[in-house]
Amino acid sequence: MIVGIDLGTTHSLIGTYSEHGPRLFPNALGDVLTPSVVSVDGDTILVGQAARDRLVSHPQHTVAAFKRWMGTNRETFLGKRAFRPEELSALVLRSLVADAEAALGERVTDAVISVPAYFSDAQRKATRAAGELAGLRVERLVNEPTAAALAYGLQQRDRESRFLVFDLGGGTFDVSILEMFEGVVEVHASAGDNYLGGEDFLGVLLQAFFDDQGVKVSALEAMELARVSRALELAKRTLSGASEASVDVQLGGKPVQWTIDEARFLRLCEPLVQRMRAPLERAMRDAKLSPSQLDEILLVGGASRMPMVAKMVSRMFGRLPLRHIDPDQAIALGATVAAGLKARDARLEEVILTDVCPYTLGTEVARQSEDGTYQAGFFQPIIERNSTVPVSREDQFFPIQDHQKVLALPVFQGENPMVANNVRLGEIQVKLDPRRPKHENGVTVRFTYDVDGLLQVEVTEHATGKRHELVLEQNPGLLSAAEIRERLAKLEGLKIHPREHQENLAVLARAERLYEEYLGARATLAQWIAAFRAALDSQDTARIDHDRKAFSAGLDEIEANA
Repeated sequence: MIVGIDLGTTHSLIGTYSEHGPRLFPNALGDVLTPSVVSVDGDTILVGQAARDRLVSHPQHTVAAFKRWMGTNRETFLGKRAFRPEELSALVLRSLVADAEAALGERVTDAVISVPAYFSDAQRKATRAAGELAGLRVERLVNEPTAAALAYGLQQRDRESRFLVFDLGGGTFDVSILEMFEGVVEVHASAGDNYLGGEDFLGVLLQAFFDDQGVKVSALEAMELARVSRALELAKRTLSGASEASVDVQLGGKPVQWTIDEARFLRLCEPLVQRMRAPLERAMRDAKLSPSQLDEILLVGGASRMPMVAKMVSRMFGRLPLRHIDPDQAIALGATVAAGLKARDARLEEVILTDVCPYTLGTEVARQSEDGTYQAGFFQPIIERNSTVPVSREDQFFPIQDHQKVLALPVFQGENPMVANNVRLGEIQVKLDPRRPKHENGVTVRFTYDVDGLLQVEVTEHATGKRHELVLEQNPGLLSAAEIRERLAKLEGLKIHPREHQENLAVLARAERLYEEYLGARATLAQWIAAFRAALDSQDTARIDHDRKAFSAGLDEIEANA
C-alpha cells in the first residue's frame, strides 16, 4: 500500500487514493490533522496532540517546528536522549502510518511525501532519511505546490493553463508557477523562504505582548513562555475572523489582560508581508510571465487563512485567489493523488510531473582585475535555478597559472555572486601536468542533476581526455547509510505508546495543560486527574471509555468558562 503524506511544520496528514478519490485518515482522536510535536514522558515517546499539550506543561521535554532544522546536524535533547530532525520527523511519520494501518487494516510500506518546493538538496535527502527511519520506502518527494495543484484537479483541464500556487504553512513559504498541457504538469519557476510561516507571525505577536508588558523573553521560564505562546496562537487565529482579540494569562504570578486589534497586527506584520512579495516577484520574473498570463492563483497552507495574506495576493495580481479546499488539507490531498499516480491507479489519467532545480549550482572561479592580479571567491553558475530536471550543463575552466599542478573545483549551491555566501556541497581536484602552460591544461566540467536530487559532477581534461567524477549523494550534516542503520536500531528500542492508548494520553496531557493555565480550576482538575488515573489502573475498558468522555466534557466546560 502506497500512501501520500504531508509532513508539515505545524501539522502532518496521511491518506491514500481510493475508489472515491483522495481519502485522509483520522488519528486516534478522530482528527486528520496530527500536530508535528514530539514529547518524552519518562521512558515513553508521545506524538501529536498529547505532545502538543505538553508544550505548556513540560516544555523542556517537548519539541515542535523541527521541520525547519531538516538538512542540518542540529540535535535536541529530550529526556536522556538527543534527537536529530530526521528522527523527530520519523516519529511523526510512524504515528501517521499507525493511523493509516488502523484505517486500512493492512500494512503500509511505501509513501509519497510532500516537501516545500524551495527545500534544498540537503533538506530533501533528510526527508528521505526520515522516511527510511520510519520504515517507509519513499517512492517520491512531490513539491507542495504541485501537490496543491493535483488536489484542485487542475491536471484534468482540457486546455493549456498556467497558474501560481501560493503556499504559506506553519514554517515555510513557497510560490511556484506551473503549466498544465497534454497530461504534463510542468514547473516553470519556484521561489520561497524556508524560514517564513505562521510561526513568524506568532513571533510578532509575542514580541508585541512582551514589549507592552516591559518583560524580556529571556527572563521567562520555559513553562511560562509556552503558556503565553499558546494563548497568543489562539489570539492570532481569532484575528483571522474578528477585528480584535483578547488574551488573559498569568505572567510572573499576576493576571494580565492584553488586547490587540487587526490594524495593529497588520502594522506589526508588514515586514513579513513584504518578505512574501520578494519570492512572488522572483518567480514571476524567472517564469517570464505577467499577472494577466496566469489562469488561476491557488492559496494553500494553514497560515494563508490570515486576511492580510489574501489581500496582499489579490492586490498584486488583481484577482481573488482560489481557496475553496481546506488550506490545511490541500497539500495532503494532492499527495494522495500523487501516490495514486505512482501506483498507476486505473481511476487516474496518467500525468507526468516535472520538477525544477530550486537553487543555482556552480563552482568557484578567480577573476582578473584591471591590474592583472586574480581575486578568488567568485561563484560561476553552471546549472541555473528553475532549470527543469533532469538537467545537464557544462562549462570550461582553465588554471590561472602556467605549470599549475592541481586544479580545485569546489561545488556550491546558492544565488550569491560570492561563494562565501553560498552552500558548499563538495569538491573535486584534478592533478595537472605541470609541464604544460595554463591554456593547455583546461578542463570541461559537466553538472548533471536528476529528479532524486542527486548531483553528478564530471570533469574531462582537454589534453588527455581523462575523466574524473564526483557524485554528491551526501551533503554536510546528513546521515550516512551506516548512521541511518544505527539510528534506526535505536528508534526501534524506544517505548512508544500504542495507538489505542492515544485518547487516554491526550486527555491527561490536556488536563495537565489546563492545570498550568487556570489557577482557579486547579483543585477540580487535580481531583479529576486522580480519578481518571484510577480508572486507567483498573484496566476496565468500559469504565475507562465512560470516564474519559466525562473527563473531556468537564475539560471543555473549564475552557469555555475561562
